[in-house]
Formats: sequence, C-alpha cells, structure tokens
Amino acid sequence: MTPGIKDTAHAVEAAAVMRLLPARPRLLALGEPTHGEDTLLDLRNELFQQLVEQEGHRSITIESDCMTGLVVDDYVTSGTGTLDEVMERGFSHGFGASAANRELVRWMRAYNDGRPASERLRFAGFDAPLEMTGAASPRQALVGLHDYLAARVDADLLPCAAETLDRLLGADDRWTNAAAVMDPSQSMGRSAEAGELRLLADDLVALLDAQTPCLIAASSRDDWDRARLYGRTATGLLRYHFWMADTSPGRMARLLGLRDSMMAANLLALAERGPALVHAHNRHLQRDKSTMRLGGMPLEWWSAGALVGARLGEGYAFLATALGTIRHHGVGAPPPDTVEGLLYALPEDRYVVDAPRLAAILDDAQPAPRVSPWFGYFPLDPAHLAGNDGIVFVKDVPRS
Repeated sequence: MTPGIKDTAHAVEAAAVMRLLPARPRLLALGEPTHGEDTLLDLRNELFQQLVEQEGHRSITIESDCMTGLVVDDYVTSGTGTLDEVMERGFSHGFGASAANRELVRWMRAYNDGRPASERLRFAGFDAPLEMTGAASPRQALVGLHDYLAARVDADLLPCAAETLDRLLGADDRWTNAAAVMDPSQSMGRSAEAGELRLLADDLVALLDAQTPCLIAASSRDDWDRARLYGRTATGLLRYHFWMADTSPGRMARLLGLRDSMMAANLLALAERGPALVHAHNRHLQRDKSTMRLGGMPLEWWSAGALVGARLGEGYAFLATALGTIRHHGVGAPPPDTVEGLLYALPEDRYVVDAPRLAAILDDAQPAPRVSPWFGYFPLDPAHLAGNDGIVFVKDVPRS
C-alpha cells in the first residue's frame, strides 16, 4: 500500500465529512456508482440522520421525479396519504420498491410528527419526469401552474384559459409515445400545438415572476416554490419534447444535457431553502463533463453537479461513492493498481476518504482505471480524483 493512504480515511460520520470541506455547503452531494443496492441507501440514511441531528440539515433530495416527489413531501410534512400509497406513487425509476427508501420516508414522518413547520424535514425529487422509455406529458406541470395563477391574479393577466391548455395538450399518450425515443418522427415536440404551448408556458412563468410579491402574500412561500417547480418542469419538458423530434447527430447528447440541466435547476432552487443532502448517481453529481458511448458514438454533456458547482462554488460539495465488490453482479475484488484496489486494502468495511489529499499522495503514480464486468456499475475515473471533495468507500455490497 502507498504510504499515507490510511491517514486519509475516516469513519463515515457527519462530523468527519464536514471536516473535509472548506466551507459549510448549501448542497452536500453523495453519489453512488450503481442503483438498486440498499446497502448504499442505508448508509445514505444514516448520514442524513446525523446531518439532521448534528448539523441542522432539514432537507434531502434524490434522483427521482420532481413531480411525484411532491407526494412524498406532503406525507412526511403533514401525513397526507399512507406509507404504502407514497411508496407506490411518490418515486420514479422503481425506487419506491426499495426497503431503504421506505425506511427513509418512515423515519422522516416519525421525526416530523408533532414538530412545528419550521423544524420539519422536507423531501424532494430533483430528476426531471423522464424515464428511459420517454418523457412525461407536460400536462400536470402546466395545469398546476395555470391553476395557481388563475386563483390569485386578475384573469386579464393570464395568457390563456384552462380550456386552451387542455385542447393543445390533447391526449397524454401522444406525449408519452415510447417509439419517440428512437424515432424522432414519432415525437409531437415540434407540432403546432407544442410550439404554442411553449410560448404559453413561457408567458405563465413570466407572469409568476412578475407577480411574486402579491403571490407570496396571497398564498405562502411553499406554494409559490411549488408553482416555480411547475414552471421549470413545464418549460423543461416542452423543450425536451422539442429536441426529441430532432434528427441531427447531436440529438442524444442534447437530450442527456437537457435532463441534467433540469436537475441542476431543481437543485439550485432547493439550495435557496437551506442545507440539503443530495443523493444520485455519481455521473449526475460529478464536477467533470459526463461522457458515454451510445451505438459507438461518443457523447458529452455537463452533469447537474458541474452546472450547480459552477454556480455555487464552495456552496456545493461532492462525495463520490466507490465500491470494492458486488459479487452478485460479478464484480469481484478490484485490481490492486486501481483507486478501488488501494482503498480495498484498508482494513475497515467503509470509510470516507479525503480525495484531494489522496490525489496529492498518489501524485504522478496515477492509478489505472478499473474496468467493470457489469454494465450497471461505474468505477471511479482516477483522472478526476482531485475534483471530488471526498470518497465514500464501501468494501463489499451484499445482495439487497
């Protein structure tokens, strides 16, 4: 083992994490290199509880649909619905099936019970309403924004009636057509109706901004924040659908970038509310440009973490998670000349590492990149080691 590496490793505790950071961040981002492993989510839950109890954190946001996340937030803050309903309706990407996510929601609701609103924990999804099979209809967001404004401003100020939106939106399955993912001609994103909706969405968001003082006075800051979320989501989805209809070679890279841009906008809005823990895939939270190959074509775009980090500076901190083994997916012990291999040689089962200090210790002896035998696990890129504020290392991930 390279001398000094052991001195960079500490227990995964809130206090140890905070000591690694140059300033108290508005957003503390904890990445994961693969989805679907409750071992990693249990660790996230433990860290969040410590941040709440020791550091005053009041919010957590995860890589799940920002619109369905409102269902979870309503439950943890006011007990709306049941836990079973929330787990079924409040998560995207299948994350509601996770026992660790269920425990997070249960704990947050129990913590909030009997507390004043100012002390309650909040939950948010920060992903766009997108899946691999396509994008959602903008209906929920557009109608939600219009309804909020229609109840609080003069009718003459509205750019359209609710009936106009309903007519232009049409049937939702026109928007969610899975064939549009691979065939741009199947997308309705450049139809006349979609073009008119983009203009109306822009006018509705402009009206929301222009009427901010009276809107907050007439409702609440939380209601206004929710309307802003509707506006971001409506305009973002309409933009995404527009580019789904694109036929140029840059189509996929643009769509990937638009998703992360929507994520970043949601994170920046959450940063206004106070310190929050962010949890998502490493690739969405890293400060470096994201890359992948699709059909042999190299794609590049800026991740949500890179976009947010550029805006917040030291107000954004990123801990990447790295793993030793995921044997149930064929990922065995890492080669000793990789970052994961060097960390795997340490005796503890899990710890947080000072990443810039580790990079300085390794200096010119840059580790080899690890190659995963399983497509669902993304190893660390050793070239980006110093760009992380820390690395959370988990030696072995058993089957959930």
